[in-house]
Amino acid sequence: MATLTIRLPDDKHGRLKALAKHRRMSVNKLIEELSTQAIAEFDSEVRFRALAACGHAEEGLKILDKLDQHFSS
Repeated sequence: MATLTIRLPDDKHGRLKALAKHRRMSVNKLIEELSTQAIAEFDSEVRFRALAACGHAEEGLKILDKLDQHFSS
């Protein structure tokens, strides 16, 4: 497992700490979950663009439907 040091403004760090506390988790776990979500969204976009470039519109639309379901829940 890697260790990552990041610089954040104090106010943003405080808000992340408050959010982690609200969710009853550590800031480390919160950042891990948020980064997992961002990577999943990126992977979906890359896959969608690859399918669109190949002309697989139906598969691309299925991915968009999954994203819609994810963000509407």
